[in-house]
Amino acid sequence: MAQPKVLQQPVNDAELVARWRDLAATYSSARNALDRELEKQHGLGLSEFEALDRLVDAPGGHHRMLEVGEAMCLSQSALSRVVARLEREGLVCRDMCTEDRRGVYVRLTAAGRERHAAARPTHLAVLASHLDTTS
Repeated sequence: MAQPKVLQQPVNDAELVARWRDLAATYSSARNALDRELEKQHGLGLSEFEALDRLVDAPGGHHRMLEVGEAMCLSQSALSRVVARLEREGLVCRDMCTEDRRGVYVRLTAAGRERHAAARPTHLAVLASHLDTTS
């Protein structure tokens, strides 16, 4: 996981709040653009793409649902809805965890790998257009 960028100590509270607002505005703008472009060009919402993106390089080809949810900062129910949509489209499969019967694995299918590969350039292009990639 990438380490967070270390910021210099703000001069005052107003500067700290201004930095937060800039960060929130950049996040919202990028998130909205990602969601719009991924849906328009690939039929994927941002959450669906993020789930595929987390799974594409998963060790053993799968992750526990809990791990994916934590990585995406989604509740169990929100992640279940995302995975159910991907499963209906044949992009992922769910399997029971043999070591822990309470656990569920989610894994990418070949169709999911293809959809991710097609959507990745769009994802990267939108990120590049919204984030300062020169630092």
